[in-house]
Amino acid sequence: MSVDASLVKQPGVAGMFYPADRAACAAQVNACLNAALPASVAAKVLVVPHAGYIYSGTVAATAYATLRARRAVITRVVLLGPNHRVGFRGIALSTARSWATPLGEIPVDMETMARLRALPDSVVADAPFAQEHSLEVHLPFLQTVLGQFTLVPVLVGDAAPQTVARVLSECWGGPETLIVISSDLSHFHDYDTAGTLDGDAARAIEMLRPDLLRDEQACGNRPLRGLLLEAQRRDLRATTLDLRNSGDTAGNRDRVVGYGSFAFEYAESARLAEPHRRLLLDAAVTAIRYGIQHGKMPAITLKNMPRALLAMRATFVTLTLDGQLRGCIGSVTPHRSLVLDVMENAYKAAFADPRFKPLTATELERLDVEVSILSQQRPIPFDGEQALLNALRPDRDGLVIADGDRRALFLPKVWQTLPHARDFLSQLKRKAGLAADHWSDGFRANRFSTETFSRSFTMSGRA
Repeated sequence: MSVDASLVKQPGVAGMFYPADRAACAAQVNACLNAALPASVAAKVLVVPHAGYIYSGTVAATAYATLRARRAVITRVVLLGPNHRVGFRGIALSTARSWATPLGEIPVDMETMARLRALPDSVVADAPFAQEHSLEVHLPFLQTVLGQFTLVPVLVGDAAPQTVARVLSECWGGPETLIVISSDLSHFHDYDTAGTLDGDAARAIEMLRPDLLRDEQACGNRPLRGLLLEAQRRDLRATTLDLRNSGDTAGNRDRVVGYGSFAFEYAESARLAEPHRRLLLDAAVTAIRYGIQHGKMPAITLKNMPRALLAMRATFVTLTLDGQLRGCIGSVTPHRSLVLDVMENAYKAAFADPRFKPLTATELERLDVEVSILSQQRPIPFDGEQALLNALRPDRDGLVIADGDRRALFLPKVWQTLPHARDFLSQLKRKAGLAADHWSDGFRANRFSTETFSRSFTMSGRA
């Protein structure tokens, strides 16, 4: 059924940010997609830049190319972007029933829009959308990679992160729903300054830390902060897919704009590509072997390292000898790149675990190396010990407990030897230096999930 022309949002920036001609638009989108960097993710949320295609198109395409395999699954796109031209408080929703681009019309999900209109801080207004590019420029990419879908377009004005998080929660849906957050990064700095600002922004995003994201680091800082809040709550894992600026793509380096694309996956199901797993395990083995030979950590260059291995992650490295624990050291919160964290923890597990003597060369051939990548910690609400025990998920939850200055962590694999929640918690208390029956009003517990993979020391890169 056709939509009344007055209810169709016509393109406002076609011919400026991207071609207005259908064939030319399709050709430029496909050229960008063909130039996209390879990435293997199953993202629930993408963060994508919104500049003109000659500037940020290939960076955006690296995110959008990951959707090709899910073309038959994704049927709804929730698109949030910042306003650049018309100021307002809260979020803005248009009256349009479809959005047009040179590639055709996209129907609006009016049922979801009705729910959003009922939220506090929402305003219905078409003026902010008229010449706004932050949403429009994404549509030809989405039409190309997904084909048919419905759209939920939302402009974010002066809105608190909690307001944006509530919008996202209302629209979250299941596998059929993709969420896209539109944002460029730093604006109009020299090339080196932009690189520093954008790198810091990428780390804040990967650590799900809205408090570390400064206004000048992203024009879409308001929708981004709301996303990071919701990502914490839903246990997502963020990965930088591409990070460049206009000095890399189509401009001089004196006054650049930064661009990044980021993927957010459910941490419990997120998986590194197999070659990246092998590289991480090789890095752990290298750190241990070098430590045996030289008594120190090896130097490492991150140049040309796959971006997935540069993501900010907390990890544990577990060593077993003839099936028995031989060392286990890790990071509780992310504070450095994945590959560096794995190498440092592998070295410490081999030579600095206070429970064991330093590893010797004669033990190497019987050693197994296991890497666990931790998700962000999420507080578990409870009003007593039994409520905490009831909230635990055996075989899934890693657990961190704390009371005063006492603190301890169990990885999810510990459920294999302590399958009952009460035993699991009691032993973790003992690890923290507390009595097995200890309880206090100050007792705290956080859960996390892990991606875990391993290899024997002598295997040549096979996980």
